[in-house]
Parts: sequence; structure tokens; C-alpha cells
Amino acid sequence: MKTMTLSCLTSLFTALALGPSPAWSQDARRDVVILAQNASPQRSPDVPYVPTTEEVVEVMMRLGEVDRNDVVYDLGSGDGRLPITAAKKYGARGLGVDIDPNRVREARENAKAAGVEDKVKFVQGDLFQTDIGEATVVTLYLLPSVNLKLRPKLLSELKPGTKVVSHNYDMGDWKPEQTVNVGNHVVYVWTVPERGQATGEKSKR
Repeated sequence: MKTMTLSCLTSLFTALALGPSPAWSQDARRDVVILAQNASPQRSPDVPYVPTTEEVVEVMMRLGEVDRNDVVYDLGSGDGRLPITAAKKYGARGLGVDIDPNRVREARENAKAAGVEDKVKFVQGDLFQTDIGEATVVTLYLLPSVNLKLRPKLLSELKPGTKVVSHNYDMGDWKPEQTVNVGNHVVYVWTVPERGQATGEKSKR
């Protein structure tokens, strides 16, 4: 267990977050949690930590059409407010991924305080290496260059119909379905198309 890679660890923790198999022993679950808590970032964060305002969080939930049937993945989850709001207010399940162990620790404490530990999990990991295939809504507050780098992963790994909601930054020539101004902020939303359907990404292949 101690030689487990971070990407493997993230996949294991994702399985736990979304309902582990009965074959998982309590010892195995405990070891995964301990490894996640003690893991060290493999590189520096892609973006500085800037919390999303509560007003913007609410707009992101609305544009993502989040409800109790959703699994919300927040890539670069910071203090966890997006998955926590999705769980507490809308009944969704959630997974937050952040490369900073301090943010992960804070998010877990916030989830406990909000009483949604059974619905949301937070893992330390690289958002580019995280398995996101189970998400039905993905939320982002990154940077334009990071969004563009992440876009091929979103289009290839997410199921058609999955909502992608971004705070302040777009996806280049993948045009959003909606753009909503919230004070000085902007929220964008896309729906992952059927495989092969035209987006800005097609012209780059």
C-alpha cells in the first residue's frame, strides 16, 4: 500500500466516494484514507486559491441543473464549498480534487461541519490525472490556459450530456450554451456532446 501512486490512490478514493464494493475491507478503506491524508503534491498548483462567492456558487448550481441524482466533481475544489453546497442544498453526491493538502484538509472539515460527510469526499490529487468518468456535473474555477489544457480530457472522459460549469473562464472555441453575468463575475455552461459531434475541439484533431 505504501508504494501506491497518487493517480492510483485517486481512483481508489473515487470508488470509495461513489459507493465502494462490499469486497473492500475496513482496513483497506482506512489505508486509502490515511494515504490520501498524508500524500504530498507532485507539483505546484495550477492556479492560486481564490474562493468562489456564494452568489456565484448558487448560479453554478442552477446552470448545472444540479439535483439529487447528480454526482458533482469539482476540479480544484479549494475549501469544498461547491460540492458541499451541491450535497447540502440539492442532495447530490460530490467529489472534490485539489493538489494542496491544506485545502483538502479544510474541505473535509467543512464537509463535517455541514453534515454531508456521507455525500461528499475530498482527495488530494492532480486534476489532469483524476478519473472523472462518473461525474454528471463538473465545476471549475481555474484559468483560461488550464481550461484549454483540460478540455480534451473533459470531452473524452465525460459521458455525453454531462454539464461543465466554469467560473470566469471559457473553453476557447468550444462555445458555451449559456453565459451569465454575476456582478463582476461570469459563469459559463456547456453540455458534453455525443462522440464525434462538432465542437471547437474537432478542428484540432
